[in-house]
Amino acid sequence: MDKISDVTIADCEKSTYIKPLRLTYQQNGIKKIWDAMKVHDSVVILIYNVTRHVLVFVKQFRPAVYLCSSKVSEVEGQRVIKHEENPPNLGLTYELCAGIVDKDTSLEQIAQGEVLEECGYKVPLDKLERMCSCRGGVGTSGALQTMYFAEVTDAMRVSQGGGVEEEGEMIDVVDIPVSEAMDFVMDDNVNKPVGMMFAVLWFFQHKNKHYSSKI
Repeated sequence: MDKISDVTIADCEKSTYIKPLRLTYQQNGIKKIWDAMKVHDSVVILIYNVTRHVLVFVKQFRPAVYLCSSKVSEVEGQRVIKHEENPPNLGLTYELCAGIVDKDTSLEQIAQGEVLEECGYKVPLDKLERMCSCRGGVGTSGALQTMYFAEVTDAMRVSQGGGVEEEGEMIDVVDIPVSEAMDFVMDDNVNKPVGMMFAVLWFFQHKNKHYSSKI
């Protein structure tokens, strides 16, 4: 996963996943311009394994995080990131299991599929608890993200997960004991999105007391 090399940077002229747009509008009679991106909405799932009292996350290399964490150089007119000077772990992030909304099915079905593909757990649809929805990247995309909670057991794990190899996904499944979860998400040395931090706080507010009483 962390064997990254030959990193070059170019302008994005066409993409399946993001579409740069420019909005012009008037606000209180003042003409304004705003550059934005059209991206897919998404689902994320906080997974709690009740068998081992751990929260289940995923780890993967995120090129955008690597780009923003690295020094960009120019070599013979080409923008590059020298991996010798910028270690690949700069782009490794810990996240909730997640997926984009790109199928004509329910959000719960998309979430169910992502839990199976990325983490290997087969979760019944009625065991997916909706947490909330929120807007992400409000200055750039404003996409809607819907968050779910899923309780699983070791018996529900039917594969190792890891993502869909044919789609180029390389994902590690990471179990964090609940007793260590708060320190983990508050560690500035751990790359993670804000939604993961919110989900863990939600878990401690709404779920942990219930589960702790059963241990």
